[in-house]
Amino acid sequence: MGDSFHEQLTEDSAFLKAEQRLDTELVDKLILQLNRIYPQILTDKEATKFRKLDVPTSVRLGELLTHLQGKGEEACREFYRALHLHVEEVYYSLPTRLRLRDALDPLMLPRAHKQKYNLNDRAPLFFLGCFSLALGMAVLHYYSEAKVSGGSRALGMAALGLKSKAQEVLIWYTEEGLMK
Repeated sequence: MGDSFHEQLTEDSAFLKAEQRLDTELVDKLILQLNRIYPQILTDKEATKFRKLDVPTSVRLGELLTHLQGKGEEACREFYRALHLHVEEVYYSLPTRLRLRDALDPLMLPRAHKQKYNLNDRAPLFFLGCFSLALGMAVLHYYSEAKVSGGSRALGMAALGLKSKAQEVLIWYTEEGLMK
């Protein structure tokens, strides 16, 4: 950010004059912002001169930019502030803004769209397997409250092929069912 606003405006002037998104209405908003909020930068007489509709918008904008550069650093900074306020998409597409953004993040590659949600590396079958296991446990728990019979022995046999934590839970459940 070593460039002054005056230097940035000099560099951005060609882009702003050629920018199609800056139509008559937006240029008038910028002029009125500078005139009403900062009358020391743009007086009523100067604002009237830059708002003449019989002059093409690109010419009026070019004259305004030249005038602001002549007024100094403060006027250039307030122009950028007004541009940011009224036409944000143009402000962020200025060559100096793009250069500053790229300079702040030197490792930035061309922007790829980031996914809103990170998906699990495992396939949907993993989800279905986990869901099925949880559902099976819930169904067994629900139905075992009513009748504890041979189902608890089947649970003990099912525990043989599982990991240690799941095996402990199923064996504990089987033993508790047999004690009832």
